Amino acid sequence: MAGYEQNLLVGEESRYFQSGVNVKKRILPSGLNYVTVKPSPHTGKDLGDCVPGKPLLSPSGFYYQDQWMSTSCNTRRFDTPASITDCLRGKNVHIHGDSTIRQWFEYLTQFVSGLRKFDLGNSKNTGPHLALDIDNKIKVEYYAHGPPIRIFPISNQDLPFIANKLDDIKGGKNTVIAFTIWCHFNTFPVEPYIRRLQNVRKSILRLLGRSPDTVVVIKTANVQALPREVSLYNSDWYSYQLDLVMRKMFEGIKVAFVDAWEMTLAHYLPHELHPRRIIIKNEVDVFLSYVCPL
Repeated sequence: MAGYEQNLLVGEESRYFQSGVNVKKRILPSGLNYVTVKPSPHTGKDLGDCVPGKPLLSPSGFYYQDQWMSTSCNTRRFDTPASITDCLRGKNVHIHGDSTIRQWFEYLTQFVSGLRKFDLGNSKNTGPHLALDIDNKIKVEYYAHGPPIRIFPISNQDLPFIANKLDDIKGGKNTVIAFTIWCHFNTFPVEPYIRRLQNVRKSILRLLGRSPDTVVVIKTANVQALPREVSLYNSDWYSYQLDLVMRKMFEGIKVAFVDAWEMTLAHYLPHELHPRRIIIKNEVDVFLSYVCPL
């Protein structure tokens, strides 16, 4: 648990990392100034409900009027707090991972007034966090994943490994698991990341073995802004390599994916590690579509 050493550039090295010059420099289009759109071979096909186990297609969707249109299944729109409450009624939702999935917890507690966040005395950035809707028997909790993780000082007992938490969950039709793990592994070799995912996969198989009705949803990596200092130790290329490993690791088992990579890449808003609310809203819509399919 630590930060990064800053101000690493010495002398003329800074000339090679100039924003708008050779870092994050837009490449303008050239040649033909129009696009030919051909009819889709998928037009009119029923995509079916969003159920875990469906393969993740590429492209996995597109935006139309700021709404994500999945190419894998018929996603629902949860545009009102009541619609989310109806979906989550009687359910226990376990969210594990980094700050990019903590945004789901924050969105739910801000948008759904009946889902009350309880003050556990923890920092917003560290957690754990708990939210309850007593009347509708909804419980939502968030835990940061175990080390490596770069956040404020936090007790070890508040940094459980995802695999261990999954082993502690009984599961069942009213249990929902959502997790992600990627951005804090960017500065490590891929081997520790593979071993971590292998342990998570084994825990998921055990969970689904004892409680097949449990819904497990995985949020993929997403693109991010890369200012000069960040670009010294991170890049979307590294994130994408981890993302490919994650997708392959959980291929062929009964889990669902929220393709945050394409959902952030395809949107017109600037790339940010923590996407803006409209993108988070679409991610949560896809997530809830697996929890409460049409």
